[in-house]
Amino acid sequence: MPQLTPKQDRQLAMTPTEELLSLDILQPENIKDTLHAYQMAKRCNEKRVMYECVRWGERGARLNDIAPGIIVTPLAIDEFNGPRGDFYKNMFAKCPAGRPGTADEMANIAELLMSDAGAFITGSTFLADGGATASYYYGPLQPNQ
Repeated sequence: MPQLTPKQDRQLAMTPTEELLSLDILQPENIKDTLHAYQMAKRCNEKRVMYECVRWGERGARLNDIAPGIIVTPLAIDEFNGPRGDFYKNMFAKCPAGRPGTADEMANIAELLMSDAGAFITGSTFLADGGATASYYYGPLQPNQ
């Protein structure tokens, strides 16, 4: 997904929930496909966590987001064996971790964020995808390679 403008990022962060679907960038004609819709939802989560952590911080709360990659679940197993299976197998083969993640690994991140060890962490999104996103930007998963 291409970068959004600062204005678009602010809109995703600050627009009241009940008004989000009225934003131009979220209109059906501006969403290319289901992958693009998913990417926009992830971006919206990241920006809203940053915005809301300021407001929740005034109450003494911390707010963070975990953005997992493919995690081994029954749904993921269906995906591996479905029409997009080759896509996922290629992604795992070419990402730094070389495999999908596990629910326990995501729970470990949540444990850190909710413990005293994570007391200074707020407004952050933890990308936990085994390096797949990095590999799309800088490694063998780049679209033009």
